[in-house]
Amino acid sequence: MTSLNIILIAAASTGFIHTIFGPDHYLPFIVLSKARKWSLKKTLFTTFYCGLGHLLSSIIIGFVGIGLGYGISQIESLESARGDLAGWAFFFFGLVYMIWGIIKAVKNKPHSHLFHSHGGGEMHAHKHDNHEHGHSKSAQMLTPWVLFIIFVLGPCEILVPLVMIPAASHNTEGIIAVSLLFSTITILTMCAAVTIGYYGLKALPTVKIDHYMHAIAGATICMSAAAILFLGL
Repeated sequence: MTSLNIILIAAASTGFIHTIFGPDHYLPFIVLSKARKWSLKKTLFTTFYCGLGHLLSSIIIGFVGIGLGYGISQIESLESARGDLAGWAFFFFGLVYMIWGIIKAVKNKPHSHLFHSHGGGEMHAHKHDNHEHGHSKSAQMLTPWVLFIIFVLGPCEILVPLVMIPAASHNTEGIIAVSLLFSTITILTMCAAVTIGYYGLKALPTVKIDHYMHAIAGATICMSAAAILFLGL
């Protein structure tokens, strides 16, 4: 087996493993899709372009670093700094979203209107939320873009050493092959994990907590970021 084949196998396996063990790669999309009531199509599209931005930013930095003659330690130092920045950005995004979700849940607490009359003289109560029907279009559009920006800021540190191996022997085809395979496996794994989580969450009886789903989504994103920042996941 050639050395390039070994690197490609390593790229495929690490692309899968680093995604599965990185909760930030899929949990935010699962919980936000539930809170925002996104369709699976919109959820997967958001996952795809965030994942693509995440990978392309590291690939571009890697190519520029290689072109300028930087060593692996220099590129990894830059990627590590970007990782800290993205981790804290994720944490504060989740924190702000959670606080907003709590305020929204408290303000829009369901209330009952008693004695609604229906045909045949039947009288019974209905519960209503105090919220405005539907979220503003600007708020709906903002969330995916915030996610995208954070994912672009976030590095894919494991890709750097994989790309540097064929780069050391000036193997351009090897660099492209490793980058493409790693990116493909990573994005496919993200989409698969999001799809499983999407249907899994949809199957759960969440009626009682739907009112607090935005707060739960923010808390989940916070905990995912904390796992990255403090546990190194």
